[in-house]
Amino acid sequence: MPADSPARATARETIALLTGAAGFTEHRPPSHPLPPDGPLGWAGYDAARERAGTRTGEEESVVYGTGVVGDRACVLLAFEFGFLGGSLGRLTGDRLAAAYELALTRRLPLLALVATGGSRMQEGMVALTQLQRVAAASTRLRAAGLPQIAVVRDPTTGGGWATVGAGADVVLALPGAQVGFAGSRVRPADADPHAYSAEGQFAAGQVDAVVPPGELARALTHWLRALGPHGALPAAPLPRARSAARLPETGREAVAAARDPRRPRAEAYLADYFGVRLPLHGDRCGGADPGLLCGFGLRADGLPVAYVAQCGTPTRPAGYRAAARTIRLADRLGVPVLTLVDTPGAANDAEAERAGAGAAIADAFAAVAEARVPVTTLVIGEGGSGGALALAAPDNTHVTADSYFSVIAPELAAAILKRPPSETAATADQLRLRPQDLLELGFARSIVS
Repeated sequence: MPADSPARATARETIALLTGAAGFTEHRPPSHPLPPDGPLGWAGYDAARERAGTRTGEEESVVYGTGVVGDRACVLLAFEFGFLGGSLGRLTGDRLAAAYELALTRRLPLLALVATGGSRMQEGMVALTQLQRVAAASTRLRAAGLPQIAVVRDPTTGGGWATVGAGADVVLALPGAQVGFAGSRVRPADADPHAYSAEGQFAAGQVDAVVPPGELARALTHWLRALGPHGALPAAPLPRARSAARLPETGREAVAAARDPRRPRAEAYLADYFGVRLPLHGDRCGGADPGLLCGFGLRADGLPVAYVAQCGTPTRPAGYRAAARTIRLADRLGVPVLTLVDTPGAANDAEAERAGAGAAIADAFAAVAEARVPVTTLVIGEGGSGGALALAAPDNTHVTADSYFSVIAPELAAAILKRPPSETAATADQLRLRPQDLLELGFARSIVS
C-alpha cells in the first residue's frame, strides 16, 4: 500500500481525522527509561530509536489520550507505524497499559487505532511479554463493562493484531489494509495475500466492517452511542407486525403462511425498527452465516438495542456462534437484546456437523439463559425445533399471525411416525403449532398484529 494512503496516515493524522475540532488531549505515562541499547543491550538500538524519533516527531510507537468523536468522549490510542514499524516494546507497553487504565478510571470507551508490525526484536522477551500486559488490561476493562473498539490500519500484524486489534469488542478495518497474525516477511511464500487483507478477514468473519476513511468518524460515533456506557435501559420494544395476515384456522395454514415467500423477512423488520444499524459480522472462528443478522442498532428514540435475526434459512454453526457473541457483548454492556426467530431449523448437513453444530447451538442456548439484560423475542416466520428455540427468550417470546413454532416440522413428524404424506396436515394440527395454540400453551406471551 502506498505510503500516502489514508490507511498509512500517521497516528496524529488518524486521531485528527476522528476528533476534528473537538481536539485531543495527549497523556503520557510516568517515565521509566530503558538501559543503554535496551534490555538486551542490542547494539545500535538507541540510535535506531533516535532516528525514529527524528523522523516521526514521536517518543514511542503509541500516542494516547482523551478526545471526543462525534459527541462521545473516549480514550484514544494510536500506533505510529513510522516509529520502528509500530512495534511493541516495554515503553510501548507502558503507554498501552496506561491508556486502558485511563479508560477504566474515567469509565470511558477505548478506541484503538492500530498499525503495527508486532513485538520489537531488539527487546526480545521483554517486548513479547507486553502482550500479556495488554491482555490483562483489556480483561479489566471488559470486566468493568466498558466497550473496546479497534480500527485496524495498514499494516496490523503480529501480537498487536492478536491483542489490541482482534481482542476488541468491535473490529473495523480500513480498505486494503494488511491484517493478519503473520506479517508479509514471515508467512509462507505461496500464501494467498487476500487472506491477510482487511477484505479477506471480513470474509472469514474476523472483522465486523471495512469502512472507508471518509466514513470512519460517522461510523465510530454511532458505535460509541450504541455501546455506551449506559445507565439502566428498558427492555427492547416489540417490533410492529409487517403483514396483515389473519390467524390461520389449521396447522397446515399456519405452516403455509410462515413459508410464503411474500411474507416480510427479518430485513424488513429491522429496517422499520432501527434508524441506524451497526452490523457485527462473523463468529471469530473463521466463519460467517449470511442467513443470520447480528449487531447493534439505534432506534429513533435513541435507545440502543442489540439484535439477532434469522432470515428464514437453516442457521449454520457460525450463525449460532455469532449470535452468542452478540448477546454476551450486549449483556456485558447493559444493552437490551431483540431476537427475530425465523428458521426451518439448524443446518443439518455434514459440513455443519463438522463445524460443531451441537456445540454452537448449546452455546446460543447458554448465552440467552445467562443474559442479565432483558431479551425480547418475536417469531416472524418458521420456528423450527431447537434451531429456532436456541434464540428464543424464555417467558418473553411473542409471535406474529404468519408464524408457527413446532418441536419438529410436520413433514418430518409424519415421516418419523411412518404416516403417509396425505396425513401431514392432520399431523400439523396435532402438533398445535399455530400462533393461537402457542399462546394457549403458554409459550407465547402475545400475538403481535
